[in-house]
Amino acid sequence: MLPETVVLGEMAIDKMGAAIGAGLAALAAGIGIGRLAAASVESIARQPEASADVRGAMILMAAFVEGVALFGEVICLLIALL
Repeated sequence: MLPETVVLGEMAIDKMGAAIGAGLAALAAGIGIGRLAAASVESIARQPEASADVRGAMILMAAFVEGVALFGEVICLLIALL
């Protein structure tokens, strides 16, 4: 009966690690987009004539950050399910 307990414990640790990884990916994406937005707003405030360029770069980088976070969460979910 002892080996079954060990296997169940390892499965629980895998799922817990995947859940923590998905949470960290979401948290890091939120922090990254927040810092990106703050820097963009500051940049537009300093140079209003470049607002279109800054806004375009901000949207592109936010999409990249979200893509990386989504990729990380999918990998964590795959680890949890397999």
